Amino acid sequence: MEKLDTSSPINRLLDIMSRLRNPDGGCPWDLEQDFSTIAPHTIEEAYEVADAIAEGDMEDLKDELGDLMFQVVFYAQMSKEQGDFDFNGVIDAISDKMIRRHPHVFGTTDIGSAEAQTLAWEETKAQERALKAQAQEKAPSALDGVANGLPALTRAVKLQKRAARVGFDWPNINPVFDKIDEEMAELKEEIAQGGSQQRIAEEYGDLLFVLANLGRHLNLEPETVLRQANQKFSGRFQAVETLLADRGKKPSDSTLEEMDNLWEKVKKIK
Repeated sequence: MEKLDTSSPINRLLDIMSRLRNPDGGCPWDLEQDFSTIAPHTIEEAYEVADAIAEGDMEDLKDELGDLMFQVVFYAQMSKEQGDFDFNGVIDAISDKMIRRHPHVFGTTDIGSAEAQTLAWEETKAQERALKAQAQEKAPSALDGVANGLPALTRAVKLQKRAARVGFDWPNINPVFDKIDEEMAELKEEIAQGGSQQRIAEEYGDLLFVLANLGRHLNLEPETVLRQANQKFSGRFQAVETLLADRGKKPSDSTLEEMDNLWEKVKKIK
């Protein structure tokens, strides 16, 4: 068997990927994949990176970043096979983009603060989106480029931020609370009137969207906050299970009242 290219770590990885996709002796699973089948794995790997960061586990983070990088290499290999672009093309594209978006570092523009840099960054991205829309012969929108595949709460906040940049936003948090009350009332009314599941879902979605907006006004990231709430619930419920086990019982053997009393007990310590 021909030796792997070990001239650099990235060349070694690229050679591994090429071997895996080689119809002559490659991996059957890797050969069956395409862009659409790999995409879910990429999302999963990104979340695993986030989990490693949240846990502060640097060894695990190194491992998960490798998994995420492998996703990029996988896409680049498949694209190379189609004659579209290769890994070097990906690297050149992101390098060009970073230089273009940092004229204060790689050019003559003077930007004196992080806040000013953020504004300049968004202006540059808006110009890029406008040029892309023009190339596609369609009218540009402030919402262009907000990926449909983002987690729903994250996408909600991004849509709201984009709208806010062009002036479509409440000036302070008070109207947000009013809107929450309004959406809650509409959801309750739809339920009370025996509305269809679709109508109830629409009203519930409206409420979630406004709650995401509340997080934005509080400078909180709803997706992150909800993940933390999920973790807190998991820890408390598992503690309830442990207390029940000490009594020789399972949740299915217990009453809601018993479990609720244990929950309140756990809340005081967790």
